[in-house]
Amino acid sequence: MSTPTIDAYLNFDGNCAEAMRFYEKTLGAKLEMMMTFAESPDPAMCPPAGSPPEVGKRILHASLLIGTQRLMASDTFPGQPYEGQKGVGLAITYPTVDEARKVFDAFATGGRVDMPLAPTFWAEAFGSVVDRFGTCWLVNGGPKEMG
Repeated sequence: MSTPTIDAYLNFDGNCAEAMRFYEKTLGAKLEMMMTFAESPDPAMCPPAGSPPEVGKRILHASLLIGTQRLMASDTFPGQPYEGQKGVGLAITYPTVDEARKVFDAFATGGRVDMPLAPTFWAEAFGSVVDRFGTCWLVNGGPKEMG
């Protein structure tokens, strides 16, 4: 049996494109694709008849390559309620505290710091921040040897 991969998939409420471009810049990642509902090759995915024009501009699917990992996302489907991101955080680890601090500070701008960067038993620095798009990031810098 082959080994599966697991990738995070985030949902947004109309600001997916802005969030993914921000993550691309902040994380030094590569935006592999971003498709709106109007661009879908499947007519069933197109905005329902009578939808306002802005619905077609919502993101059906986006994929961001961060090193060898993927972060995927979309806006909620038209008519689907958006309840926000709850009960999940994306852990990201940098080799140094300086790299972690730079990204942490970018996420904190317009967001909410739940735990400032500080030393822990597993890393020289760890902090928790919810960015302005509602995504919780668990940022590690300078991991320590465990065991």
